[in-house]
Formats: sequence, structure tokens, C-alpha cells
Amino acid sequence: MNPKRCAACKYLRRKCPKDCIFSPYFPPSDPHKFACIHRIYGAGNVSKMLQQLPVQTRAEAVESLSFEAKCRVDDPVYGCVGIISLLQTQIQKTQTLLAKTQAEIAVAQTKHSQHTNLST
Repeated sequence: MNPKRCAACKYLRRKCPKDCIFSPYFPPSDPHKFACIHRIYGAGNVSKMLQQLPVQTRAEAVESLSFEAKCRVDDPVYGCVGIISLLQTQIQKTQTLLAKTQAEIAVAQTKHSQHTNLST
């Protein structure tokens, strides 16, 4: 048994084995991370997912699961999709504003070049 249980084993109220699948990704200092993931996916499902992945991609998968679970806890209806939709709307508004600004610059440059040509 590890002297310090990982956040997952603490949450599940069990001993943390030496080969605990969760311990590299859920340190005892961040119990909320596992709590969110457990609430949405369940410990068994997360364990199965991690075991099916190559070791080098597990940390990234845990971060993704953590983000998605937190989004789902914060917004049970839309989760990540709500954030994606909001960001897409912001991108569209910014692109529209950029196009308007570029058009205004082009008009100003045209007027400036016409004014310069008339002056000479």
C-alpha cells in the first residue's frame, strides 16, 4: 500500500495498491478532479478506458475527461457543447468585425491615394 493514497482511492475509500491505475493521474492534492470524473463516468469505466490506452496517452486522456466532466457538472444540459457553441459565436462575431475593419481600411487607403494623386 502506498503511504499516501491517490485522490481516487481516497474518494473510493479503499487502499491504494502499488499498481493503482489512478495514482499517476489523480494526486491526493486534487480530490475534486476525480470526484467530477467519477460523478460523470464512474470509476470502473474510467479504469477500463485508461487500461485500454497506451501509457503515454493516459495523462492527456485524463485531462480531457476531467475537462469534459467539469463542464458537464457545471452545465448538465450542454456541457462542453455549450462552451464550443459560445466560442464559435465569438469567432463569427470577431471575423465579421475583422472583415468590416479591413473594408474600412481599404476605403480609407483608396481615399488617401486618390487625395494624394489629386494633390500632385
